[in-house]
Amino acid sequence: MRFGLDRGGQVKCFVNLDGAIYKVTPPSGGSDPIHRERSNVPNFRSSARSLRRPLATLTALAALVVAAPAAAQQCGNDASGFSAWTAAFKQQAIASGISPQVAATLDSVTYNTQVIKLDRGQRATFKTDFASFAAKRVTGGRISKGKQMLTKHARLFDAVEAQYGVPREILTAIWGMETDYGAVTGKLSVVRSLATLAYDCRRSPFFSNELLAALTIIQRGDKSPKDMVGAWAGEVGQTQFLASNYLKYAVDFDGDGRRDLIRSTPDVLASTANFLRAHGWIPGAGYQPGEPNFQALVGWNKSENYQRAIALFASKLN
Repeated sequence: MRFGLDRGGQVKCFVNLDGAIYKVTPPSGGSDPIHRERSNVPNFRSSARSLRRPLATLTALAALVVAAPAAAQQCGNDASGFSAWTAAFKQQAIASGISPQVAATLDSVTYNTQVIKLDRGQRATFKTDFASFAAKRVTGGRISKGKQMLTKHARLFDAVEAQYGVPREILTAIWGMETDYGAVTGKLSVVRSLATLAYDCRRSPFFSNELLAALTIIQRGDKSPKDMVGAWAGEVGQTQFLASNYLKYAVDFDGDGRRDLIRSTPDVLASTANFLRAHGWIPGAGYQPGEPNFQALVGWNKSENYQRAIALFASKLN
């Protein structure tokens, strides 16, 4: 039995029985919690009687998956239980395939009270009216610098557009709004921030997935623990990818063997384009509200103000 991220970025339990790989998920809505995963092992045929024992075992394991996280990892709203929680999560990470060396990154992680304060206070940012929201983000200085970036990286934008079909002004608008073209990517330890938010009871399952994804990024060699720095909610790089999206959509566009969304401009722009294309971007279609590609911007950020601001910003770069 092992734990890991499935194709949707969720933590799942995988079990090998009689040469077949099964994914065990908590039962929901009366549906069968047992799902057979594709694997390289041959299929096997057996009588209904011979299947009873493995299926009974899997059903019991499904119940275990439901109960185990609560028993092994108790969330909390202060620092008192954080060390015990990280120790338990470390073992879960190792069980999912993270090496003990990478999982040991959690040994020195401490609770970050400031991250919790920022998490609690973020809602007001997106409740403002659009005009006020855009005025702070679609500024004359950013537009001017964006046009400079379009000129400076013209050949790179040509290559990214040719491969993904996402126009350069959209990529530049996102780049400018997210980090002022890489100038403000965040200075907090991503592992520490995600561990704090995963331990916090408000959104523990979501950030637990993100923490496991961050450890996976480190394990596959894209970034070292020291280099995994970003914003308070664990976003990484010049266009602020969540760790799970980093795993799914980051590409090595400069060919150096690593997907580096912090220092490699080619990787940053191509990965951002790859994300949008995967979220339904249609080459050549419009991206303003009501047009086909606006929906891809919804995939980028759930805030309607943010989506509209990206479209407005891009229109001013043409």
